[in-house]
Amino acid sequence: MRLAKSFYRTLKEIPKDAQIPSHRLMFRAGMIQQLSSGIYNYLPLALRSIRKIEKIIREELDARGYEEILMPAVIPANLWQETERWELYGELLLRFKDRRGNDYCMGPTHEEVITDLVRRNLRSWKQLPICLYQIQGKFRDEFRPRFGLMRGREFIMKDAYSFDVDEGSAKISYQRMYEAYTAIFSRCGLITRAVDATTGDIGGDLSHEFQVLANSGEDILLSCDYCEYAANIEKAKAGRLPMAVGTLKPLETVATPKKKSIEEVSFFLGLPPERFLKCLLYEADSEPIAVLIAGNRSVNETKLQTVLGAGKLQLASDSVVEKRVGVPPGYVGPVGLAEGIPLLADYSVQAGINWICGANSNDTHNLNANVGHDFEVDNFADLAFAAAGDPCTKCYEGKLEENRGIEVGQVFYLGDKYSKLMNCTFLDENGASRLAQMGCYGIGVGRTLAAAIEQSHDECGIIWPVPLAPWEVVILPLQLNDKTLVEAAESIYRGLGEAGIEVVIDDRDERAGFKFKDADLMGYPVQVILGSRSVAAGMAEAKFRSSGERVEISLNEVVEDISAWIIDRRHGEIAGR
Repeated sequence: MRLAKSFYRTLKEIPKDAQIPSHRLMFRAGMIQQLSSGIYNYLPLALRSIRKIEKIIREELDARGYEEILMPAVIPANLWQETERWELYGELLLRFKDRRGNDYCMGPTHEEVITDLVRRNLRSWKQLPICLYQIQGKFRDEFRPRFGLMRGREFIMKDAYSFDVDEGSAKISYQRMYEAYTAIFSRCGLITRAVDATTGDIGGDLSHEFQVLANSGEDILLSCDYCEYAANIEKAKAGRLPMAVGTLKPLETVATPKKKSIEEVSFFLGLPPERFLKCLLYEADSEPIAVLIAGNRSVNETKLQTVLGAGKLQLASDSVVEKRVGVPPGYVGPVGLAEGIPLLADYSVQAGINWICGANSNDTHNLNANVGHDFEVDNFADLAFAAAGDPCTKCYEGKLEENRGIEVGQVFYLGDKYSKLMNCTFLDENGASRLAQMGCYGIGVGRTLAAAIEQSHDECGIIWPVPLAPWEVVILPLQLNDKTLVEAAESIYRGLGEAGIEVVIDDRDERAGFKFKDADLMGYPVQVILGSRSVAAGMAEAKFRSSGERVEISLNEVVEDISAWIIDRRHGEIAGR
């Protein structure tokens, strides 16, 4: 490609809402252009990288025998109504009517469509396992789209779905896709971590997220410094802290006038916050439940909802707390809690003694409250967010460390959630009707592109991993009025192209500094720099973007040396072959 004739343009200005590096750099590098909030044009450079990600995905999935299909982007409401998600999905679902008044939505995900497709064609256990995938544009009407391709409303996604005869076979399919994802992100040149994750709106009881490690990541990841355990903070478990031992002091009630929060009471009493208990009132399916947790911990409501098996969970409002307990939040405590309210405690409560807590009376707190002595707990469970420094729940040898990550893919074991609701069945070897066991697997293609930039960039621009770079090499002839230099540049350009290298020549009539800045911004893995003096001496300079290293290479060896460098970093083995 010749830049002088291309659609490619770089920009100095950036959108005011571009808060993260990938959004700023993709805009400045002329890769994307916003059409509407959360909706973007993919310009030629972005699309080249998108197609590379898609190619890697297809090669890895096809090698494992998975088949590609393409489902409609527009989905009739009746399918979503079968699974009761038409209402549950809420405002994220873009709904509309056709000219006949029938309800439709733009597909944000395709569990209903794929289940309908398979149930129409599945008859016998001999047809299983089935695994189908697609790469398609989707739409979710995000309330606050932000971060460019990281959280847009319209996006490109690879989604795949497996159908099996039983749970054991379904988990084999799950593991095969897990391995495929590991290979895909490795071939993309990304540093990723697979972590235990919650299943969210998709459902099921087993899931892993594939996270690109990056300081700007929205997700907090916790991993063991000794073993392979890793999880999203929403799912992470911490090993139990040792049971507290020591002398139990007598319960004492003290006045804390107009002091409700832990910070206020801690300062007023001159006692550290870690000595405090929080007693929070929740409503689980409209029934009250009190939750007790160490004051330096936070309740993980996902864990709490799972433990309770509640369909709906919410923190009780101030008015509900006063009605149920008789005091405002901040003064609620486990000693003398109102009858009829079960008390559920996090394991952290067992790790301390002589706690400070609300006394269920206005402007008062209890000192030296002890479980089993001053109050009883109905049940203990893991209810807190794990934190860095906690013992590992898997090996108990290591401690948890915190990292930031960007979710680029997720795999789910769904079981029969959708097949049961939509009657996706088959006849087993005995002629009995059975429900298909399902898995679903997604990769955000555009999100993967943005995450690659978040993981690898500097103050000058993008630093592409070779497998995702829109173009692998740029040739920079610095003096276009030098005939010998231009001939050398053209010769290298032709030679690299004939060797199968994706090469650009910057033949724009611009200053050398302008070309250098653009090349760094765009992140070409290799820059071949040709100046009049170096060419007269029979040499070219190569700059490698990832390391910043500059080397001189004979003009006669540029094509061979650069081709070998690129090819060595471009191709990965396709697993499954």
